[in-house]
Amino acid sequence: MTRDTDAPADDDVLPDGGDAVAEGADDVALDPWGSSTVADYRKLFEEFGIEEFDQLLPEVPKPHYLMRRGVIFGHRDYRPVAAAMRNDEPFAVLSGFMPTGDPHIGHKLVFDEIIWHQERGGDAYGLIADLEAHSARGLTWDEIDEHSRDYLLSLLALGFDPDEGELYRQSDNRELQDLAFELGIEANYSELQAIYGFDGETDVSHMQSVVTQMADILYPQLDEPKPTVIPVGPDQDPHMRLARDLATRMRFFKVTEAYASFEADDAERALLREAWDALDDLADGGETTVRCVHAAQYLAHGADTVDFEADRPTVEVPELDESARASVVTKLQSAGMEPFRPRTRFFDRQATDEAFEGLIDAVEGEKRVYEGHVDSFDLEVAAAEELARQVEVDHGGYGFIPPSSIYHRFMTGLTGGKMSSSVPASHISLLDDPEDGYDKVKAATTGGRETAEEQRELGGEADDCPVYELYAYLLANDDDDLATEVYEECVGGERLCGGCKEQAAELMREFLADHQEKREEAKTLLAELDIDLDTDRA
Repeated sequence: MTRDTDAPADDDVLPDGGDAVAEGADDVALDPWGSSTVADYRKLFEEFGIEEFDQLLPEVPKPHYLMRRGVIFGHRDYRPVAAAMRNDEPFAVLSGFMPTGDPHIGHKLVFDEIIWHQERGGDAYGLIADLEAHSARGLTWDEIDEHSRDYLLSLLALGFDPDEGELYRQSDNRELQDLAFELGIEANYSELQAIYGFDGETDVSHMQSVVTQMADILYPQLDEPKPTVIPVGPDQDPHMRLARDLATRMRFFKVTEAYASFEADDAERALLREAWDALDDLADGGETTVRCVHAAQYLAHGADTVDFEADRPTVEVPELDESARASVVTKLQSAGMEPFRPRTRFFDRQATDEAFEGLIDAVEGEKRVYEGHVDSFDLEVAAAEELARQVEVDHGGYGFIPPSSIYHRFMTGLTGGKMSSSVPASHISLLDDPEDGYDKVKAATTGGRETAEEQRELGGEADDCPVYELYAYLLANDDDDLATEVYEECVGGERLCGGCKEQAAELMREFLADHQEKREEAKTLLAELDIDLDTDRA
């Protein structure tokens, strides 16, 4: 669920003072296997519904520095995870690595995000996406074995606790593959074609690897439903949207607001809610029975036309267009004198007969039972959701909670452009000799001016500088003061590129030396784990 290419930063203001500008902001295309970059991260908010992370930052206990500095810039439904952390409730974190090359400093972002959530009490999962690497990238199993070992050693060296988490390979996890088979029943080729652009030339194994990734994302909930976060780059968002859809489709019951016996969609429910709020006031808060025809009157003609006194009021329907209002007025007319009142509905998606009967028994208080749904007049939606999930689990269902995701910015390559494992000079591998890491930083492109005089006069362009990114993303670690100092001294003209790169290069050399020493120590730990890194596959 991460990739081996990284792209430029954007033009949003970072909390540490950065104002990362990227050229060429144009249409956004998210391709989990391609080389797409994101020139303007703000378009992700508009086009794909990704939410800005800084808006929920106050809800996160002791946020990671990647969150504080805006490197983690977006999320999809992360609030349940943040709430679980605050309340010391179960939650999980999972991300995966496609072993196509050496792990590099871009991958370290995901390693750190997994470990941080684990340290805050989350069940942590790290997986090797070897089936995807073999089917989508064509790597041999020997290559996959070698790279898998390197990824896992770095994850362990950075602090992943295997006693409090789980590491696995897709190809060796039978539970995962069984779950993928079940999820595949809910997905079809047309859907994969629309999401990923698959066509008649796409091999079946590649399509199968997608369903396996969906199973990866939901795997932490096999034992029990719990909020789960998947840290990824934004190019992986198509996977997250599909996984959330599949999690919902696998549920036994759908819980919604309702106001009458008929079904309504989201837009219609919003109108029904509006009608109830108005009519409840008009009817003296329950002294008069509000009926569906009254709601039809209100939505068709307004509050002044509602007649509570008539025995069987009728509605003169205006010519309405094909809208939610026209649709819901028609439904309300058909319901006629049926009482119109709020209730919480349990809709039977694919429950067994036993589960549906179990739900009926579990709903306490006033209720109405229909052929395909149960209406409760006492339960709030949130409580009903938990009840439906518990009944489902008790009757052999999964009860999946739609998984959450957080999105980090891609790192700019040291030579400019994107960071890629296939371009050695553009990235620093976590396996690089410390001296080579030092040299790569010293040779890196910067955001400095052409001369020292211009730099002192105009200030450097830290927002376009791969070296500054190294400080913000890695080298400053948890020291926000250092990251801010480097930025402010650069843009203020006090810091020149030569000295800045020298400091960064020395810090990189120290980091790599320390990391590789810890990798050596982790070899014993890895050998003791129940994970096969010498596959006998051809």
